[in-house]
This record gives sequence, structure tokens and C-alpha cells, in this order.
Amino acid sequence: MTIEFSKEKLDKVAEIIARYPQGKQKSALLPVLHLAQDEFNGWLDTPVMDYVASLLSIEPIEVYEVATFYSMYNLKPVGKFLFEVCHTGPCMINGSDYIIDYIKEKLNIKVGETTTDGLFTLKTVECLGACGYAPLMQLGKHYREHLTKEKVDSIIEECRLKSGQLN
Repeated sequence: MTIEFSKEKLDKVAEIIARYPQGKQKSALLPVLHLAQDEFNGWLDTPVMDYVASLLSIEPIEVYEVATFYSMYNLKPVGKFLFEVCHTGPCMINGSDYIIDYIKEKLNIKVGETTTDGLFTLKTVECLGACGYAPLMQLGKHYREHLTKEKVDSIIEECRLKSGQLN
């Protein structure tokens, strides 16, 4: 299988690279990785990261270093709904460890795993920068705040409805 962006995404990559001075195309790495993750099924495997390196004329290791450092990049397939639960101090003080345990029990998965139906992946992340709303998770581009078991149940049901898989 050939790894290649669509024409539209290649144009976007060129636009992003053009924001930076000549010879500084590595500065485009973060937004290009986001495009790649969106384009290639929500995760970055080695051939995709190698492709990004070739587009930016950098070494593949430079891409791997960045992709493995940031939790916003997925290095293995993820479910349709990615629950990214904050597990730093303020969220833990407000019960995120209990929320994480509840999600694990409810979905029968561990952190880093995906449900057998491919719908849900549970991931813990560092500070989401919204400590006043703890405990919280990011679901897609949105935060879900002040989590309780009941709110988690509601979120899971909402996701199942969106996917057409009711339980």
C-alpha cells in the first residue's frame, strides 16, 4: 500500500511549510503530524511517520521523537471514540483515578486498550489545562467536565447512539 496524502492535504502541507523560513520546514512537523493522523485512520504507524519525514526533508527519527513524546499522537489504532482522561494532580485530587477505574470496568478494557467492537479506547494524558473542571476528559475536540459515574454512563450511551450500536 502506498502512503500518500490526498491532493487537498498535500496542498495544506505546502501551505503549512510555507509559514516557516527556508530550511526550517521541521517547524511544520506538529501540524503535519495532525494532518497525517487525520488522513490515515486516526493513528501514526511507521510508514506514515516515514512519509511525513520525507515531505519535510528530515530524518525519520526526528518524527518518531516528536510522535512518541506527545500524547496527542496515537501510535497504534484507536477506537472511534477516544477517551483521554487527565490523570495529573488536580484531576486526581478530584477523583480522576476513580473515573479511570470506572471506565476500565464499564468498558472491560485497560488504559491503552480498545474495546473489542472498536468503539472505545481509553488513554490517560497529562494536564488538559482545565483544572477547575476536574475530573475531565477530552473526547474528540471537546472536553467533558466534572465527570461522575453517571456522566460517564451518559457519554458512553451518547457515543453508542452516534455509532448506531446501542447496548
